[in-house]
Amino acid sequence: MELTISIIYGSVRTDRQGIKAARFLEKKLKERNINPHFVDPKEYQLPFLDKMYKEYEPGKAPAPMDKLAGIFKGSDGFLVVTGEYNHSIPPALKNLLDHFQTEYLFKPSAIASYSAGSFGGVRASVHLRAILGELGMPSISSILPFPVIGNLFDDNLNPKNEMVNSSTERFLDEFHWYAEAFKNQRGKGLPY
Repeated sequence: MELTISIIYGSVRTDRQGIKAARFLEKKLKERNINPHFVDPKEYQLPFLDKMYKEYEPGKAPAPMDKLAGIFKGSDGFLVVTGEYNHSIPPALKNLLDHFQTEYLFKPSAIASYSAGSFGGVRASVHLRAILGELGMPSISSILPFPVIGNLFDDNLNPKNEMVNSSTERFLDEFHWYAEAFKNQRGKGLPY
């Protein structure tokens, strides 16, 4: 079954390190013959939330928002990569997510987190899980943390810690299963 997954990366900071984890996951999805869409808030630069995409008249939404809506509608799931900012998610990620809703419905999500410290952003993941569920894209039970992100990958995005590959494969196995199951069920119709 062919799958398309949006990788939503959440940071717009200078010298951001988490993009290494996001690009590593993009590479891993491609190895599985999954079509990834890399969504970077630095590229799309949505305004602070005033209107959700669905609140605009057709053809009146800002061009970046319209483009993202098309990407999200065509996605079978969402792999969200978050840093941990004060025990929660980055503001750019929250802003990007909140602009959409119907585009996410009945599609699974998976959370990968990172931090400069040893916890790997798991405290942000707890908050993000509630947000994703509310948006209609429930997250899988596993979380993939990337601790000490600045030193975790070499220049070619190869993990310096051997456990990263095995934990990533297990995480993606679970996410892949959910994405196929949800796609199969969406093909039969939606509950509302």
